[in-house]
Amino acid sequence: MKHDDSTPLQKYQGPLHEGEDHSAPYPVSRMAPAVELVDMAREIAEADRMLGNVSHGKLTQIAEQIRALQQQAHEVLERSLRDQQLHRARCNFQRKPGAVYHLYRGTDGLEQFSMLSPGEWGAGVPGEFLGSYRLESDMSWSRVDGDEAAL
Repeated sequence: MKHDDSTPLQKYQGPLHEGEDHSAPYPVSRMAPAVELVDMAREIAEADRMLGNVSHGKLTQIAEQIRALQQQAHEVLERSLRDQQLHRARCNFQRKPGAVYHLYRGTDGLEQFSMLSPGEWGAGVPGEFLGSYRLESDMSWSRVDGDEAAL
């Protein structure tokens, strides 16, 4: 903008910095480094890069948490299906929470619970032994003789 000699220059009318020169919010000396637009653009670009890295890190962490929750949900569903299947096994007695029952697959291919373990049956085992389970008070089943995931 060109200065016209007929119009007087307007002076800054706001409050002036009254502290030390090194704490001034603007250069107070001609010897102060000039603030270049390129420097400001570089700072903005660096801030954008840092914010992008921080956001990426946080989103990665959230994604890992989501995967862990999905895995937990999958395990809960699998266990629920297994518990439902165990409740559908034949049983010739009343099941009581806290008791351990032994699951067999009979010669007819159907699963059935027994109060007798394979060692208690001797030679008359009613079929293939599938595992021993305790009926919990919430009506879920806990495997007591080995692999919890196995049926």
